[in-house]
Amino acid sequence: MNTIFKKVVIAVTVIGVLFMSILLFHIITAKPAVYENANLQVSRIDFKSNIDSLQAKQICADLRTIKGLTSDSIIVKRNVVVYFHNNKITNSEKVYNELMSKRPYEAERFILPANMANKEVCPVDQNSVSYKLSKSINQFFN
Repeated sequence: MNTIFKKVVIAVTVIGVLFMSILLFHIITAKPAVYENANLQVSRIDFKSNIDSLQAKQICADLRTIKGLTSDSIIVKRNVVVYFHNNKITNSEKVYNELMSKRPYEAERFILPANMANKEVCPVDQNSVSYKLSKSINQFFN
């Protein structure tokens, strides 16, 4: 009975040491992720009538042909189309003009009101303990 207990303890210790060494190796050799999110911008086009599924597919197909849009980030709901684009390549006005040149859509480009342009949009309280803790943990692993 005593030898079985020793073998179990040794096996658990060996597995723990292996796990910790793999984790340590990963932390040392992993490079932080580099995101191009600083160049991504969200824009919106408001359509005058509701968009059915056939029109939604056509709008998505037309938007995917425009250079600078991330093709997997086009959202069509009722009468609004939201899309993400790289603001180093294009802007919302160019996207809107190109989309309108493809078909005679009845739509207008959404322009953010001036009083909302400078508002902070992050919903996280950056002074909270949980935010600071998660930020420090993220910095440790990156």
